[in-house]
Amino acid sequence: MQENSIRRSNRERTQATRTALIAAARKLFVEKGFADTGTPEIVAKANVTRGALYHHFADKTDLFRAVVMQEAQAISTRIRKETGNPASALNTLVAGAEAYFAAMAVEGRARLLLVDGPAILGHIDMDQVDKETGGEELHQGLMIAVSQGMLNDAPLDALTALLSAAFDRAALAISQGGPEEDYKAAIRLIITGLLGCKPQ
Repeated sequence: MQENSIRRSNRERTQATRTALIAAARKLFVEKGFADTGTPEIVAKANVTRGALYHHFADKTDLFRAVVMQEAQAISTRIRKETGNPASALNTLVAGAEAYFAAMAVEGRARLLLVDGPAILGHIDMDQVDKETGGEELHQGLMIAVSQGMLNDAPLDALTALLSAAFDRAALAISQGGPEEDYKAAIRLIITGLLGCKPQ
């Protein structure tokens, strides 16, 4: 019993250290950018040792990847929550779009995922992150459309990639001060046109 308690305590400490490092790194990456953030600053802000950083992450880029993955997973969770009971493909995709834009409005998220992410990790890694998180949610929404008799014979992987790029471009424009409602309306038009529905 005591041994189990010790193992659990060790796991909890390990997870707490990892969580502190990711939180500290996220804050600094958003405030200063990746290049201008040093690992000594990160460990000081997380209140852990330099050794703890390198126990959990190979280097600063590996830590950045963990930050990006956490942000992407948060978006995926928000989309799943808002589209959990799909009545129709149109409603699912529109609700997913609204959830995506709401999730991307979190301070610093657009910069991390859409600007710094591709520059630091590269497009191949970022595409993989997208496939494992929000991109998969979009793919599932399109699969619902197929199951409801829409998008027959559509190349779903290519379609998912192109729609995801449109969503990202809109989110980036909004984060830089672009007209939010215009971009959201444009995305709704793309979705309704794709499904052959009248605009809502």
